[in-house]
Amino acid sequence: MSGDTVRLTVPPALRRVPLPTAHAEPPPEKAPRPAEPAPKATSNRDSFFDNAKYLAIVLVAMGHAWEPLRDDSRAAAALYITVYTFHMPAFIVISGYFSKSFDAGPGRLRRLVTGIAVPYVLFEVAYTLFKQWADDDPTYPISLLDPWYLTWFLAALFIWRLTTPLWKVLRWPVPVALAVAALASVSPDIGDDLDLQRVLQFMPFFVLGLCLKPEHFRIVRRREARVLAVPAFATALVFAYWAAPRLNAAWFYRRDSAQELAAPGWTGPIMTLAMFGCSLLLVACFFAWVPGRRLWFTALGAGTLYGYLLHGFLAKGSRFWDWYEHDWIHQPLGAVMVTLVAATVVTLLCTPPVQRLFRFAMEPRMKWAFKAHRGARSGRHARGTGRTRSTT
Repeated sequence: MSGDTVRLTVPPALRRVPLPTAHAEPPPEKAPRPAEPAPKATSNRDSFFDNAKYLAIVLVAMGHAWEPLRDDSRAAAALYITVYTFHMPAFIVISGYFSKSFDAGPGRLRRLVTGIAVPYVLFEVAYTLFKQWADDDPTYPISLLDPWYLTWFLAALFIWRLTTPLWKVLRWPVPVALAVAALASVSPDIGDDLDLQRVLQFMPFFVLGLCLKPEHFRIVRRREARVLAVPAFATALVFAYWAAPRLNAAWFYRRDSAQELAAPGWTGPIMTLAMFGCSLLLVACFFAWVPGRRLWFTALGAGTLYGYLLHGFLAKGSRFWDWYEHDWIHQPLGAVMVTLVAATVVTLLCTPPVQRLFRFAMEPRMKWAFKAHRGARSGRHARGTGRTRSTT
């Protein structure tokens, strides 16, 4: 072996390939391809949550349309109670779920101001001016501390988001939030500032959303859950029909303490826990029926805040202008027509043209109002996928 010469045979296919040397130039890079257009804002959105938000906001508008019909129709009162048990809790759970990333950083705080605080101020003023004009009440005062009608949700969402870091470090956040809600229900001295009763009593749903994980939503979207949701929801409707003439619907608004509802104080914590359980069950039923695929209304889920705030002018105007004084509206066919009109109007208010028209009020950029922070430049380069996911 030592005296033989070892020859290596190079396969013919490799003889034409030049061997690299220490001074060889690297192979020329291919010319870069032209940049592809950025995907649309909806490309990275979850269709399930957009569908859920749209359907929830439609139920909100329907509930407002049914409110004047409750005295003449026990069925309308039952539907009203059932929908009010879960439509805002579902909306708030989703808001909490998408608030997990809030860390009080400069970018998050900027978004909090432009996306929640500024719309709150603008619409609180707009609603007050509308009431002064439409209700012929020029002395009705503008008060940023006393939310009028729908703006309470923006005030609540602002406070909930600020408290997010606290809930994320607690060992048992949902039980603590329920304890706070129960204490609020027996505290009539809280007052009306920023609708703190609603803030505190609805807070467990926001905290629950913070604690939920994707697998929790997958559980309620299973076929078994969809099937079980049918008898559960039917039972809720039957109970609501029985309770309609016996139960004060103001409990579901969560804006008053037990004493303010002419009930003994000890009923506050009991009702808090009972309504939380009922709401949670119906929220699960609602999520079980929400489709997960992209449908014709999926894109409207990005504009639910527009539909929520703008439909309030029509809802209140219908009372100020006595639209419900017509007898035919209080007939079954009239109730159906009112329901369809409410669903159609709120759907139109969620469309992209309306979003573009009112974006100055809902999503103002306000670059002039903020200092540049270190993460701003990298954030602009990394964004590239459209607007930040809406949480409402």
